[in-house]
Amino acid sequence: MPAKAYLPHEAEIVERIDDAPEIFTLRLRFTDPKTHEAYRFRPGQFNMLYLYGVGEVPISIVSDPEHGGALDHTIREVGRVTGGLAKLGVGDRIGIRGPYGRGWPMNEIIGKDILVITGGLGCAPSVSVINYVMQRRSDYGRLTVMQGVKHHSDLLWRERYEQWARQPDTQILLASDSGGPLWPWHTGPVTVLFDKATIDPERTAVVLCGPQPMMQAAIQHLLPIGIPEEAIWLSMERNMQCAVGHCGHCQYGPKFICRDGPVFAYPELKGLFGLKGF
Repeated sequence: MPAKAYLPHEAEIVERIDDAPEIFTLRLRFTDPKTHEAYRFRPGQFNMLYLYGVGEVPISIVSDPEHGGALDHTIREVGRVTGGLAKLGVGDRIGIRGPYGRGWPMNEIIGKDILVITGGLGCAPSVSVINYVMQRRSDYGRLTVMQGVKHHSDLLWRERYEQWARQPDTQILLASDSGGPLWPWHTGPVTVLFDKATIDPERTAVVLCGPQPMMQAAIQHLLPIGIPEEAIWLSMERNMQCAVGHCGHCQYGPKFICRDGPVFAYPELKGLFGLKGF
């Protein structure tokens, strides 16, 4: 691997959006115009964001890959690097290394209904799919989004969900483990939403993102209703430190999440999925 693969390019924060307590979006643009113009990525890929003197962290790209604008990264403040990034604002500069990994198969699933199932706060990879479909609505069939959170305050982008729900041939279903008196949607795990969803198994592609137990529970509902295994795609999360398959921190059996994923077709992983130690 050439040494330059590990070198970040400088980028400037052109906008900061505070989405929720401890969750924010940094909108970035490379300071070198030629680097920005040449940069290409696919929905589901990620960048390594480098905070000078502190370290770097893998963050999904949630902006549209074909608009050529700034690069959006939604970040949860959970550690040393993300805590440092949380202190930055417009005009500050960081490093970007990427893009890395395999993204969602958006070209392969053109014409299909899209079922997005996501849980918890780690839903940025699935948001990239929703944004992509919304910008190309005629290329895809029915869009169903099932989002589950532990607490009603964990629901990000509430206004965006309401906007999506107003789009044609789109169904938005939301659930919270603890809804509360002002929670207007469903109460329980995300799997309670299957009875509410309109799903045609023969023409549906499934996008799954979130905690692995949630994804496993969703798959146990999807297979009995006739969704083929090869129509289920998962975005996996692991401790990715190098992004190029060298350090081994994200190894999952014979695969590396950073290099071979983070998006996988379910048949690639089902032998290990749910086993302790993987």
